[in-house]
Amino acid sequence: MERSRIVLAGYTPRLLTLEPGQRSSAVMVPLLLDGGGYRVVLTKRTDHVEHHKGEISFPGGAHDPEDAGLRETALREMEEEIGVLREHVEVVGQLDDVVTGANYRIRPYVGVVDRSPYPFERNREEVAEVLAVPFSHLLDPAYVRDEEVVRFNGMRMRMRSYVWNEHVIWGATALILRGLIDLLEQGGALTELSGRQ
Repeated sequence: MERSRIVLAGYTPRLLTLEPGQRSSAVMVPLLLDGGGYRVVLTKRTDHVEHHKGEISFPGGAHDPEDAGLRETALREMEEEIGVLREHVEVVGQLDDVVTGANYRIRPYVGVVDRSPYPFERNREEVAEVLAVPFSHLLDPAYVRDEEVVRFNGMRMRMRSYVWNEHVIWGATALILRGLIDLLEQGGALTELSGRQ
């Protein structure tokens, strides 16, 4: 992952000011080595969570006052939700902030998990399923959709989503994924994560 690490470490993300009424949150984008390429770890949320029931998301959540910072929030939430210990993750970069329809400002971090397969232990109240999607799958046009949608503020815009088995990855999660893919493509590092030559 040498080229990818350089690209991610050298990127200066767009940080958004926390607006009145917004909640500060963070997610981890965990990457697992699988053969010649990497997999992106996502979760399917249960119907018991407060927001985004049943949706596909990255491990993460709201910032707690006890957290030293948002990076710590992402690591803590990953441990709590899917059992990946922070000492098994090397945080290699940070992506642009994203705001959700539920008024969360999300700060995404990218981390490489040091073992694969990983013995995930999901929090059954919050996580219905742990998904490990091959990075190469996210680059296959057969599983990528670009559609015009009406946002929560009434604005029309084109949004990208990704299909993995019976799951559709959309919204803020898809936006974060697209940001990662675009950044790596611009830096000439996509082949490292996808395993494609």
